Amino acid sequence: MRELSLHILDALENSVEAGATRIELLIEEDLQNDILKITIKDNGRGMSEEVVKKALDPFFTTRTTRHVGLGLPLFAAAAQQCNGELRIQSQPGIGTTLEVTFQHSHIDRAPLGDMATTLLAVLMSERPVDIYYKHSIDGRTFELDTAEVRQELGTVPLSHPLVREWLEKTLREGLAALRQPEQ
Repeated sequence: MRELSLHILDALENSVEAGATRIELLIEEDLQNDILKITIKDNGRGMSEEVVKKALDPFFTTRTTRHVGLGLPLFAAAAQQCNGELRIQSQPGIGTTLEVTFQHSHIDRAPLGDMATTLLAVLMSERPVDIYYKHSIDGRTFELDTAEVRQELGTVPLSHPLVREWLEKTLREGLAALRQPEQ
């Protein structure tokens, strides 16, 4: 995939498909140590140890709508190509944690991509899910927790056009500010 955000979208969709109602997405860019770390943690149904071992096999999937599961194997291959790795921890009934690392400066590392659109795609889906998103670059941080937003909104859904517009603006401005060099 041309952007890591597409791999992230696939993993977030896996979490939603697994019944997650809350997902934590943590992106840490440690430029000094040349590491990009992406962590996705959900409270979905989780996987048995046997399923975790098969999860990186492209010809294995738990979905009944198709016979292959390329998302995680491709994400793992992208990480390995950039001196990184993909690790999965999961427990049935508790949830799953996916941790993916890359050498940040590796010439073959795809750009992170459009994280605002990725997050909105999941948040606007038919299945309600809250996302805690934290992105840090060398200690500077942008955070958004949709559970807090929902609490403030009361009965107004995240999909309301004005709320969606606010979410997109907040994400884009927050991430743009994070990319600005310190002054």
